[in-house]
Amino acid sequence: MSADGDALKLLMQARYSCRAFRPEPVENAVIERIVDTARHTASWNNTQPWELLVTRGTETEAFRQALLREVQTGKPGPDMDWPESYPGELGERRRTCGYALYNAVGIAREDREARARQSMRNFELFDAPHVAILHIPQVLGSYGALDAGGFLTAFMLAATAEGLGTIAQAAVAAYPHVIRRQFGLPEHHAILCAISFGYADETHPVNQYRTEREDVGAILSFKG
Repeated sequence: MSADGDALKLLMQARYSCRAFRPEPVENAVIERIVDTARHTASWNNTQPWELLVTRGTETEAFRQALLREVQTGKPGPDMDWPESYPGELGERRRTCGYALYNAVGIAREDREARARQSMRNFELFDAPHVAILHIPQVLGSYGALDAGGFLTAFMLAATAEGLGTIAQAAVAAYPHVIRRQFGLPEHHAILCAISFGYADETHPVNQYRTEREDVGAILSFKG
């Protein structure tokens, strides 16, 4: 493997979903470098449908508080349909991931109250100093979302290369009306996800666990 291939593999292996952040902000120049890398993501007919809004300082805190208020009193209504079910091995992987998270922070499986508190950490943005809102023109549908998913991955890898932690959050995008109200995003844009990011609190137990990946043989097949 080339040096570039080794570097990419190391970044892929180093990235994880960070669920505890330090308070210090990230410089604008660092964020701009991350987006400068991610913007080279491939897209259908080079449409480049992704747009990214990034909060700083008091804007992050104001959004955090608005989101928490809405979660406690309102109902979710995501722009993109969520899965109706997770059949078979998909559900098994999901459960394994959840149990590993609870185990990392000392939550028993039967402790529903503690599990609910941990879930609410999503809407506290895990104390991150920044959140990025990824959105696309709604008219592009699934393929626009597919392109944006590539951008999302590139953004998180580039952030990892800058020494930052990230977590992609569908839970936040379940309240697009709050996001539009807070930031003035247009109705004709679909809110895909949030990305909370900043410098990881590497001492926190929640950042110590890692999820497993399937072997190549479980993913890849050849014909001919």
